[in-house]
Order: sequence, then structure tokens, then C-alpha cells
Amino acid sequence: MGYRSEFYVMHDEKPVPVIIRNYRESDFNDLIEIQSECFPPPFPEELWWNEEQLTNHVTLFPEGAICVEIDGILAGSMTGLCVHFDPAHPSHTWEEITDNGFIGNHDPKGNTLYIVDISVRPSYRKLGLGKLMMQAMYHTVIQLGFERLLGGGRMPGYHKVAGKMSPNEYISGVLSGELVDPVITFLLKTGRTPVAIAENYLDDEESCNYGVLMEWKNPFK
Repeated sequence: MGYRSEFYVMHDEKPVPVIIRNYRESDFNDLIEIQSECFPPPFPEELWWNEEQLTNHVTLFPEGAICVEIDGILAGSMTGLCVHFDPAHPSHTWEEITDNGFIGNHDPKGNTLYIVDISVRPSYRKLGLGKLMMQAMYHTVIQLGFERLLGGGRMPGYHKVAGKMSPNEYISGVLSGELVDPVITFLLKTGRTPVAIAENYLDDEESCNYGVLMEWKNPFK
């Protein structure tokens, strides 16, 4: 079943039309362009989405491939796959659980919608589009009967305090309001809750290679 939602957001006190929908092959060039804007050099170009990955997204799990248009321009995307997650054994890496972004390990019988990526063009980041796409994924969690939405969040502010604070202490500081992290604080605002710290989650100097697994539980489960 396809996803499509139409509404307005306010931009400079003016209502602007927004559409959240599943992305498709005709969107691939725009999606790669969005990646290039979100992850400019020195981020390696070969780590942006490529057509093979995007083809897998729309073929293996089209329900987990969504994008947002604002006033007719593709402004962001969000991608997920279905996995089986055991909260008693949460540890994993991004590459393992997403098949390095190819989602070849998508499991239609899994219990969890796992977020692979969320990207919003920098020029559109103050309009709340990331939160709106996250809410769309929550609708998909309910529609398809998953137990939760889960994903690993970078903690890019951690490297500034890593010499005096453990990852768990850092997240506790964010939760208490003493610290603000660009990614973790955003995810909290979208309704996500920290579950566990994942060591060596991804190659990310700012996060000291840690990730924070954060979930949203299906309230009807």
C-alpha cells in the first residue's frame, strides 16, 4: 500500500504545500543530489546513495522508502527496512543491520522497522520536515503491525567531551537537558527514546564510532 499525505507548513509566515510520499525510480537523481548536499566533501562521494541501493529500496520494501516534496521540490528522504530485533541482544553495526545500505537482508517477517537513513537538504532544515517524515514512518509501523521503529543515531557532539565523559554519561546529560546534541536532541523531539549504546556502530570520528539505538514503540502493540 502506497503512502501519500498532503498538507502545509509555514515558511516565513506563508503556507507552503508539502507532500510526503513513497519515492520511486524517477526520483533517484534528486535523491542522490540531496545526499551530496547533506554530506559534502570531504565526505566520500562513493558513500552517497547509488542507483543499485535505491533500486533495492523501492523493490524490496517500497513502504520504507519515503520522500518529502515542498512546493514541488524534493527536499528530503527517509529509508527503512524490516528486521527482527531482540532487545536482549541489541548490539550491531549500521553496516550489518542495513546490508551496507543495500537492504538485501530485509525480512518481511521481522518485528521492527529499522531506519537506514534520513536526509533533508540544508536549505529546508528549519521547516520540521525531518520530524514530519519520522511521523510518516510511525504511521507505517502501525499500518504494518511492527512492534517498534528503531534506528541508530549519531552523537556528533560527543567528541568534545569524550575525554571526561562516557557515552552513557553523555546521553544522560542530553536527557537531563545539560547537553544538546544535534542528532540525539532532534530524535528526542521526534518521539524516539534511547535504548542502548552501540559501540563501533559506524565509522564516525565526531561520535567516536558510537551510535545510540533509539526506538519508538507501537502504542497499539
